[in-house]
This record gives sequence, C-alpha cells and structure tokens, in this order.
Amino acid sequence: MTPTTMFSLANFIVMPMWLLMIFLPKWKLTRYLIDFKVIPLVLSAVYIFYIIQSMMDTGLMDFGSLGSVMNLFTEENAVLAGWIHYLAFDLLVGMWMIDKNKEFGIHKALMAPCLFFTFMFGPLGFLLFWTIKTIKNHVG
Repeated sequence: MTPTTMFSLANFIVMPMWLLMIFLPKWKLTRYLIDFKVIPLVLSAVYIFYIIQSMMDTGLMDFGSLGSVMNLFTEENAVLAGWIHYLAFDLLVGMWMIDKNKEFGIHKALMAPCLFFTFMFGPLGFLLFWTIKTIKNHVG
C-alpha cells in the first residue's frame, strides 16, 4: 500500500469514530471502541510500520533541533508516521475526555465542540474541555 493510500485510509477510519464520540458517545458500539481503544491500537501498528520504513530509508531520526525536525518532514514515510501519530493521540485524548466526562457531567452540547476542536486542532479542544470543566466545578 502506498503512503498516499494509507494517508487516506487512516483519515477515513478515524472520522466515524469522531462522529460516534460526538453524536453517540453512550452507544454500545461507541463504548466498545473507546473501552478497547480499537482504532488507536490499529493506528499504532500502522505508525510503527511507517516509522520503521522511514528509519530504514533515512536512518535514525534527529529531534535535536527545529531544523532537524523540519528535515524529517520532507520524507514521505516520516510525514505519514507523524500524521498517524497525530490521529492516534488526538483520538486517545478525545476518548479520555469522554471517559472523564462521566465524572464531570459536561452537557453533550458543550462536549461536541470540545471533541470537534480536539479532532481538528488537538490541544485547542483539550484546553476548551479543561476550561469548561474548571468553570463548571467553580460555578456548579
């Protein structure tokens, strides 16, 4: 499978999970996928494959400077591995937010933007979630 095809496939498999978490967070299938981390585990295996491919092509990765990291993002397999890293970890953060919300009780209408922004902008959604949780704890 080409890196371009895997990029499209990885994007395709996370989208339904995000939709389930936003619109049907308590549904049995959604809970199963969250509890067993099915999609992040699949993405992790794909990540390992492409990170190894990248190291076989270019050698060990250098994260010691911004220039070195920028250079990594010129190699197709490294970029794909990086993208899958984002997809997997953002999804894990979204799943964690859903699980923590059992304790916090943030309304679904407020959770939806938190999850959406976590999907689209990672830390922004997490920050929004934490801000809402903090306000809710101090006000309510």
